Amino acid sequence: MKINVEEAQFDEKEFQAVVISLFEGEKLPKGYVTQLNQALGGTISEITSSADFEAERNQTQIIYSLGKIKTRRVILVAMGKPSDFSLESVRATAGKVGQRIRDLELSNYATLLPGENFNFSIQEVVQSVVEGTELALYRFDRYKSDKNKKNQLDKVTILVQNHDSIPKAEEGIRIGKAVVEGVKLARDLANTPGKDCTPTILAKEASKIARKYGFKCRILEPKDMAKLGMGGIIGVSQGSQQPAKLIIMEYMGGRTGDPPIMLLGKGITFDSGGISIKPSEKMDEMKFDKSGGATVIGTMRTLADLKLPLNIVGMVPATENLLGGGAYKPGDVLTFFKGKTAEILNTDAEGRVVLGDTLSYATDYNPQIIIDLAALTGACVIALGSEASGLFGNNAELKKRIIAAGEATGEKVWELPLWNEYRNQIKSDVADIKNTGGRSGGAITAAAFLAEFVEDYPWAHLDIAGTAYSQTTTPAKPYQTKGATGVGVRLLTHLLQKWKTIPTNANRKSKASK
Repeated sequence: MKINVEEAQFDEKEFQAVVISLFEGEKLPKGYVTQLNQALGGTISEITSSADFEAERNQTQIIYSLGKIKTRRVILVAMGKPSDFSLESVRATAGKVGQRIRDLELSNYATLLPGENFNFSIQEVVQSVVEGTELALYRFDRYKSDKNKKNQLDKVTILVQNHDSIPKAEEGIRIGKAVVEGVKLARDLANTPGKDCTPTILAKEASKIARKYGFKCRILEPKDMAKLGMGGIIGVSQGSQQPAKLIIMEYMGGRTGDPPIMLLGKGITFDSGGISIKPSEKMDEMKFDKSGGATVIGTMRTLADLKLPLNIVGMVPATENLLGGGAYKPGDVLTFFKGKTAEILNTDAEGRVVLGDTLSYATDYNPQIIIDLAALTGACVIALGSEASGLFGNNAELKKRIIAAGEATGEKVWELPLWNEYRNQIKSDVADIKNTGGRSGGAITAAAFLAEFVEDYPWAHLDIAGTAYSQTTTPAKPYQTKGATGVGVRLLTHLLQKWKTIPTNANRKSKASK
């Protein structure tokens, strides 16, 4: 879909519709809207002053111009109270409008930029319009015989009141487009069934993105991981005929030698639970167990597209978790990269097992920070529902920045404790640790398991089990359609766009000092 920006000039161009955003209690804005209202014989002011249009958020009203202006339709959309205005409300409203236009089977429309006089930059507001519109119109139709391409919306024009705002608005479109493409890629990968998104296929998709944007992608094969002693990934993959892959995407946009930022994502392309098999009901949803990995691949695409001046490495341990004759079993003890051992009590707690090797390998990069994302525990869904991802970590500043990025992007997170007391639950009698601490505090003990592998590097873990795909408790947002949400791409992009070197943990020694 093409999105462009123009100065709002009264009736100089013909659109199939023009969208005007209005706030509760607001008099008609001057300029374009006033002129439009006059041309329509005062219809806009008559509607907005009536009880029929209460300006409650996302209420819409169509006015047909009946030949009074070139554009056939004017669509009024309510933004709610001015005090509630936010970038999230812009995304939601833009998404609602895009869906309304699509349902009208229009191919183009123009929208007057909302909130030009609020405490957000033109660039931020335009970016939010782009995100809300495009993500609301996302469809996963790969398996539809009728892809319903007819009358598809193909052009949106954003109208600004001031010509000087155009360059800033164009930058907002550029950033928004890059973010949207990353989210859509993450959604596509997560939505694709395990049959058509095996570890090999996922690795090929990552390599394709790397080639397109000119950065390096290495794929560790089972023989490479065995040589490195990555018993966690190898162990989980033993029940599958599909070979495991460790995908390593290295974007070096920063200065040579600067420590990289590590982004890790769980890439279980299908999770049956292994020997500790899951109930059959809703097992089809376990194609979404690769959502963390999909987010990392989508984020790497966006960051490379934006050419951020940072060194960023994305890692995705990819495997199936199945029940073949060689499957790892409860009671097995696995040895991870760098030698830590774990007793396996539940083969369905496999995400933390594959991430154990990956986190440990990430520390060899001497990173600034490590962030991992994983649809890890049902316990996190019980704790937080689908409104927020669970946040854990060992660095206060990093957690603070992630929380702020979540608020800015609408991808909210909530911190859960990771006190040393919880680590007692994962102590093993026969190995260093065990891969489950039982039902009590399940999301926390899973994070405690991961913490065993990060040494003292600044690290954060996002449990996206409740936010990775639409569930019965998922809050209604127009830009989040059924299926995978691509959660994390927008949060991580926002975080890294504003990145400043983070203070290291006080007790960490550098690699050079070891």
